[in-house]
Amino acid sequence: MSRFIELYDTTLRDGTQAENFNLSVDDKIKVCRQLDRIGIDFIEGGWPGSNPLAVEFFKQMQGVELKQAKLAAFGSTRHFQKQPQEDANLQALLAAKTPAVTIFGKSWDIHVIDALRIQLEDNLQIIEDSLAYLRPQVQHLIYDAEHFFDGFKNNREYCLATLGRAIAGGAETVVLCDTNGGTLPHEIPAIMERVRQFVAEQGREVKIGIHSHNDSETAVANALMGVELGASQVQGTINGFGERCGNANLTSIIPALIFKMGLECRVGKQIDQLYTTARMVNELANLPHNRYQPYVGESAFAHKGGIHVSAVQRNPVTYEHIAPEKIGNERRILISDQSGRANVLMKAQKYGLNLENDDPRMAAIVSELKDLENNGYQYEAAEASFELLMRRALGLHQDYFELEAFRVMNHKYDVTKNPLTEATVRLWVNGQAEHTAAMGDGPVNALDRALRKALTRFYPSLEDMELTDYKVRVLTGEHGTGAKVRVLVESRDLDNSWGTVGVSVNIIEASWQALADSINYKLMKDEKSHC
Repeated sequence: MSRFIELYDTTLRDGTQAENFNLSVDDKIKVCRQLDRIGIDFIEGGWPGSNPLAVEFFKQMQGVELKQAKLAAFGSTRHFQKQPQEDANLQALLAAKTPAVTIFGKSWDIHVIDALRIQLEDNLQIIEDSLAYLRPQVQHLIYDAEHFFDGFKNNREYCLATLGRAIAGGAETVVLCDTNGGTLPHEIPAIMERVRQFVAEQGREVKIGIHSHNDSETAVANALMGVELGASQVQGTINGFGERCGNANLTSIIPALIFKMGLECRVGKQIDQLYTTARMVNELANLPHNRYQPYVGESAFAHKGGIHVSAVQRNPVTYEHIAPEKIGNERRILISDQSGRANVLMKAQKYGLNLENDDPRMAAIVSELKDLENNGYQYEAAEASFELLMRRALGLHQDYFELEAFRVMNHKYDVTKNPLTEATVRLWVNGQAEHTAAMGDGPVNALDRALRKALTRFYPSLEDMELTDYKVRVLTGEHGTGAKVRVLVESRDLDNSWGTVGVSVNIIEASWQALADSINYKLMKDEKSHC
């Protein structure tokens, strides 16, 4: 039977120390439920008493039933001038009524002297006192040895002594923290070997954990190295969120433990929910998804070069280290100027189009694609535009409206106020002429509103559609303000999201192309769903 590894998530505490990462109480509870659902062992909820948000969170969590995970409250050792029973921090930990409590203490003698400003022996005493006071009152007691690796390198005997006092106080797990994130993987083995030897000498069974930060871009490697060398608990955050450069990324660690190291984790039974869990955390924090993130990023299993795509078609292991569906992700075939017939064929299959490799229309599609990309079009983030391109080339798509003309006017009547923007659109729908106008916050917004105003009475489902992202990139800066631009638009409705693209020397024209494709794609999708 393989070794079991505990997973300890600190997204709700360490993760929220990341810049621009904020969660409400309701958001935190949603994250807790999801982490519990996938089988995380411990969820660190925060520092009770540190702020009203933390107090409210722990209060509400007392009414939430977690079926697999154990909620942990986090805090520090007691204040040197207060006894444990008088220390507000320790009392707040107990008041949170969590099955697990994690406290941290100083391992690095520099911190004891310069930060706490107490004697080294006094620090040892408060570590043991704090844990001994908590031990009979909690189910699980975990000790985070803050700055352990830096402390070990500076004064190993004292650093180990802090672990000894934590074990004497009753800690069931001692966690080695690379708090500054400066340790490299090659330094881990010698330190872990000495720690294991020291812990074994303490006379009772104690688990070792590892908590790494990413300041040297080695947090995941350090965590995996720690596990390989005997650690049985890994602490980290979903998507690697954390202070400064972040914490060890559990969405990379978990698949590595299970699929590459052959270790057992409770998450293994629900690991196909890892992708959706990663995206859920980003969505709740209102942060963009990192498409290049290993395992759970949109580009993690994306193939662009024609030779790569052809090989993946024959055998996915040629360019994929694991099957994407194992963690809930999916393979993506990108369309670009490197695309070959294999890319286009796989796209045709995905779109349900009848296209064979020897079809004469294949060469025309590939040629048109490369010509368009030479002119600045990009379809990697605009697959809806590419599907429309293929359907038009195959004679399978007719646009749902025909533009006759549009006009956009900006009226700057007061230098202290924003200009008034109006768009006018003339188009044909099912043989009927439509001429509408709309005001907007800028020319693109006004154009979007005028277009929808003209079309909604014919296609009511457009009311469920919204533009969620709009990007402009200058393609050739040597022409200054006359440069060609590429506009990428992302849209969504109640069920899906999709991207479209437009290119022109006129930013409004490029925006029109992307907007028109977006609406045509939406209407095509609706029509297919009703067939």
